[in-house]
Amino acid sequence: MKKICTIIALFATISLPSTLKAQEFRLEKVNDTLSILYLKTDAGEQKCKIPYPVYQFQTGDVDGNGVVDAMIGVVKRTRFFPEIGKRIFIYKNYHGKIRTLWMGSKLGGILDDFRFTDGKLRALEKTTDGRYVVAEYKWAHFGMDFQRFIATNVNREEALHLFHSP
Repeated sequence: MKKICTIIALFATISLPSTLKAQEFRLEKVNDTLSILYLKTDAGEQKCKIPYPVYQFQTGDVDGNGVVDAMIGVVKRTRFFPEIGKRIFIYKNYHGKIRTLWMGSKLGGILDDFRFTDGKLRALEKTTDGRYVVAEYKWAHFGMDFQRFIATNVNREEALHLFHSP
């Protein structure tokens, strides 16, 4: 019996320099611990294995260069933070190929979720005392740079409301 994969797709058509006219990032979940990131352009299709559980997938121009990037939330350990936690991997389209832009070990607090809005990464983060903050980060040469708190020291319900607000 052939297994049907769950497909999470988000399409982005944009103007690109040179001969590339359109691009599409999409993420296909193969199983609980393996997803495939696809980049389809006029020049062909590239793929990249994501060998971790995925909790979030977003696209947007993270680094401000006019080209859409893919943001993937994964659950894994890192060298500097050995406990299993939610992380953010950002991939870019580099001449029609998938390339790593940033593989974040940590933002500010304990990452719960993220979304990309208005050119910024909005993060829902837990604190060590069980409260929540909602913070915004913006790309700064190599990595995400803290911009501002939308809320601090709030309960989960209030944090979620602010996290999802425009």
